[in-house]
Amino acid sequence: MSNQKKRIFQIEAFKNRVVVDPKYAEKTWKILEHAIHEIYNHNASGLSFEELYRNAYNMVLHKFGEKLYSGLVTTMTAHLKEISKSIEAAQGDLFLEELNRKWNDHNKALQMIRDMLMYMDRTYIPNTHKTPVHELGLTLWRDNIIHSGKIQSRLLSTLLELVHRERTGEVIDRGLMRNIVKMLMDLGSSVYQEDFEKPFLEVSAEFYRRESQKFIECYDCGDYLKKAEIRLNEEIERVTHYLDAKSEGKITHVVEKEMIANHMMRLVHMENSGLVNMLLNDKHGDLGRMYNLFRRVPNGLAMIRDVMTSHLRETGKQLVTDAERLKDPVEYVQRLLDEKEKYDGIISLAFSNDKTFQNALNSSFEYFINLNSRSPEFISLFVDDKLRKGLKGVSEEDVEIILDKVMMIFCYLQEKDVFEKYYKQHLAKRLLSGKTVSDDAERSLIVKLKTACGYQYTSKLEGMFTDMKTFQDTMQGFCSSHPELTDGPTLVVQVLTTGSWPTQPSITCHLPFEMSALCEKFRSYYLGIHTGRRLSWQTNMGTADIKAIFGKGQKHELNVSTYQMCILMLFNNADRLSYKEIEQVTAIPASDLKRCLQSMACVKGKNVLRKEPMSKDIGEDDSFFVNEKFASKFYKVKVGTVVAQKESEPEKQETRQRVEEDRKPQIEAAVVRIMKSRKVLDHNNIIAEVTKQLQSRFLANPSEIKKRIESLIEREFLERDNSDRKMYRYLA
Repeated sequence: MSNQKKRIFQIEAFKNRVVVDPKYAEKTWKILEHAIHEIYNHNASGLSFEELYRNAYNMVLHKFGEKLYSGLVTTMTAHLKEISKSIEAAQGDLFLEELNRKWNDHNKALQMIRDMLMYMDRTYIPNTHKTPVHELGLTLWRDNIIHSGKIQSRLLSTLLELVHRERTGEVIDRGLMRNIVKMLMDLGSSVYQEDFEKPFLEVSAEFYRRESQKFIECYDCGDYLKKAEIRLNEEIERVTHYLDAKSEGKITHVVEKEMIANHMMRLVHMENSGLVNMLLNDKHGDLGRMYNLFRRVPNGLAMIRDVMTSHLRETGKQLVTDAERLKDPVEYVQRLLDEKEKYDGIISLAFSNDKTFQNALNSSFEYFINLNSRSPEFISLFVDDKLRKGLKGVSEEDVEIILDKVMMIFCYLQEKDVFEKYYKQHLAKRLLSGKTVSDDAERSLIVKLKTACGYQYTSKLEGMFTDMKTFQDTMQGFCSSHPELTDGPTLVVQVLTTGSWPTQPSITCHLPFEMSALCEKFRSYYLGIHTGRRLSWQTNMGTADIKAIFGKGQKHELNVSTYQMCILMLFNNADRLSYKEIEQVTAIPASDLKRCLQSMACVKGKNVLRKEPMSKDIGEDDSFFVNEKFASKFYKVKVGTVVAQKESEPEKQETRQRVEEDRKPQIEAAVVRIMKSRKVLDHNNIIAEVTKQLQSRFLANPSEIKKRIESLIEREFLERDNSDRKMYRYLA
């Protein structure tokens, strides 16, 4: 094979140059142009799209793409001008229908033309950076139809007129509206915005400006808000039916501004129907509507919150300072609880449990409850009333609900230590008299107080319950060691730990001989088994059961206080006694003596004594004798003491003084704790830290903190800095 000659092939060009028919482009274009005319004239069924595609393909292939493209523009423009005349000629409601029909025809034609010229669309147009066929069709429609002088303004006014008619209650063809608006959107967001949306928003603003002015003159606040809510919902619905979704925020903003934001102040303060009226009358529906509408505008909720806070503080201030309402502490606290429940309901049902409204409510209650210095005392009295009798027959769940409500009010107190003082006194009386409705309820409240204020706050209260348990063992031992006491008067002693119980300075009254002898026997027994202890009798806290025989031989067993027992026993040896004689013999404090005599001589059904002269109050010149005509259908008669529910002014001053004294070591302890950890601190920061540490118990007075700091400096716990007198150093 190697010897064979290699053959060399050569490719030569045609000897005669191939010449394209000079009329080829024109002929081919005429075929395509005819096809476009037929498509627009709805005669496309007889066309061969395969052949048309090949013709267009060949034109592009033979470099006649520019002729094909420019011919397409010219032909489509001519057809659109004819279509424009047809649309312009349509009268009345037929205008939009004709426009919609022609738009649909144009879209169908455009689809066929694009299929026919697909090769040009894919090759020639990208290479020459011309507009693709479909976009070209939309642009030509926009320029020749939508922006036609006679159509543009007519289209806008027709669309706006239809919207107006719908707003005034007429039914319009929403489907047609949707198609026309979609056409504008298909032509580009700028066409939709400039040719429809902007004018639509301007007209809408004017419409709602006028309507809101008309409504606010004719309707009260509640009805106005209903109208505004309806209008807002209508606009949202309108967007979903035939407008661009992006228009929702814009049109709702228009309604919010014109119907709500521009009239907020007037609506809130509207006489006899504004926010305050809604709050007073528990109009949860209107309040919820106002909340939902006002939250949509800047500062809307802040305005509602401020007006509510102002109203709440004003009504709360009236409630806690009204002299008439302060006469009944239980009613006073119940009104506070009712007010709290009312506003909790409003915030929950109308204000979507908004935390900012809850905070405003809490700050308002804290403000006005602490305007009355007796609030801690009254809350304790309310609890006392409930735990004595108010919770009888109430289920455990309901008891917990009531206690939780009380705790909410308690948490607003700045002087929680004052409440503790009163609560301890009232709890002591309940425990010692056995008048508590439920030990479980008592303990439940103490647990709640411990959770709110810490272990130290309730340690003494828990100690009181411990004493109540141990006294039973003590009495069993005493009775066992004195079996001879079973025949005569019997004695039950409750031994209380001094630190836990609110014992007062011991003012021991003169007990009858029979009782004082028993007391001495118990003292001897108790001190015999406990070394290093002292007993002091609290006669003001005791009770007694005594048997009495009245005029016609009527026998009764009277349940009385120790003081009352001392008074009644005097009448075994005297028929008539003056107030001063009773006071001298018993040595009962005057205020207690008057209450005891009042309860035994002036209370109908309990009047085992009579007095002269007859009156409701006890005077120092009064005289007393046994009521021989006393009668009761019960054998056992309980003669209560007229309760001094509220403290007298001297008692109040004394309690306040004791509270202030108790605060001093707490402030000092806080200062030492802070300085021990910080070593060096300036005056203002110590004040702030101490106030913060003690706020769970009371609001520390800066001047009192300053005094305690001075005291600690004197006792060399702290010293002042030599260079800066406002700086303190801790001394180890």
